[in-house]
Amino acid sequence: MATESANPVTMVVQPHVAQSIAVQGERPEKFSGNDFKRWHQKMMFYLTMLNLPTFLSEEVPVVSEGETDTQKTVAMDAWGHGDFLFRNYILNGLSDTLYNVYSSATTARALWESLEEKYKTEDAGLKSL
Repeated sequence: MATESANPVTMVVQPHVAQSIAVQGERPEKFSGNDFKRWHQKMMFYLTMLNLPTFLSEEVPVVSEGETDTQKTVAMDAWGHGDFLFRNYILNGLSDTLYNVYSSATTARALWESLEEKYKTEDAGLKSL
């Protein structure tokens, strides 16, 4: 009987554990231009949890004109969808002002690299003062 009473307690606790894990995975605060390094790390962790960072290192799959290989076409469509998600997760992590500046980036990689170029340089300049 003691074992049976322990099981319901465990079942009640488990949803709370799942909820606390989900809370830890919430998106980072919006980046407003300050402390890029911390935001960058938090965003990378968040995107890793979503299994998206590969879009920073993978090249866009190319399908030649007139090519009928369905596997390549499906891979390109899947890549495009993932890149769209990655790009928009990053854009949604920016303040409204920065969103307006960076929303024209065509790929997640271009967006990420432009943010790094701008704000890693600024962070380095602030540290040298």
